[in-house]
Amino acid sequence: MRGLQLPLSQTQRIRLQRALEKLQSLSCKANSDASVTVADTIPVNYEDALLKGHGTTDLNGDLVATVCGVVERINKLVYVRALRARYKPEVGDIVVGRVVEVSQKRWRLEINFSLDAILMLSSMNMPDGIQRRRTALDELNMRGIFEENDVVCAEVRNFQHDGSLQLQARSQKYGKLEKGQLLIVDPYLVKKSKQHFHHLEQFGIDLVLGRNGFIWVGEHVEARDSMVVDQANSSEQSMVPEEKNKTHTPLEMRQNICRIANAVRVLSTLGFSIDADLILETVELSSTVKIDIHDMLGSEFHVLVAEREAERRSLVGKRKR
Repeated sequence: MRGLQLPLSQTQRIRLQRALEKLQSLSCKANSDASVTVADTIPVNYEDALLKGHGTTDLNGDLVATVCGVVERINKLVYVRALRARYKPEVGDIVVGRVVEVSQKRWRLEINFSLDAILMLSSMNMPDGIQRRRTALDELNMRGIFEENDVVCAEVRNFQHDGSLQLQARSQKYGKLEKGQLLIVDPYLVKKSKQHFHHLEQFGIDLVLGRNGFIWVGEHVEARDSMVVDQANSSEQSMVPEEKNKTHTPLEMRQNICRIANAVRVLSTLGFSIDADLILETVELSSTVKIDIHDMLGSEFHVLVAEREAERRSLVGKRKR
């Protein structure tokens, strides 16, 4: 049962075990060689000139897994993607990180990688939106853009020779994230897809699924660049009471953020792949059974989500037949 640390009653334990066993059987039927453990043989066609990748070795003429994980095949390359490992970035990945240091012409971000990522001042849009060379004044005003502990969304640009990661934020969809919650899950739960930015219109929520396992749930904003404030302008203008009221997040919005965030936490605890559709289904389930926000993290709701997911996958499997 994936070592779930939940205070389950005897009945709940049996229900959860049945649901997880059903999910496991459905997964095995869908792809028998998808998941492997150490010393498992990986079925391959030796007539093709295959390439042995990470997590595989040749033993007595068979291709054997050396780590626990999922078998991935890219053309002739066969490798095993380890589960519960640190994030392994790829160019083009959408990531969410937290600023840990502001240094000369760059910010350092924690993105669940072995090294801190670097976001150069020249690799992002300036507050005025004009494409121009960065000046000494821009460097002095860097803390007016991002400062320590700010949550930032960016894209993986490239790798440096020392193995460090360089990011870029040259689009309005990237930038500082405010008025929300930052959730940390295992990176393998967030699959690469065409869309990692989601606007949940019925809740007025922005959902950013970072490939590094950092997930942002926050209040919707029309343009992210408007959240980047020039320090020079902000220091000259004092905030009036009316502007302070505009920054207040309504109670209903905070409840929506907490409900969606708890749905992500439940899916992460159960080890389900996290995407926008599954999150919305979990939120709808909590509303249907009339479970309060704080009760979503209880044992009963975990069991209900597991049973619902087993039933959904079973129906999908029957339709394919």
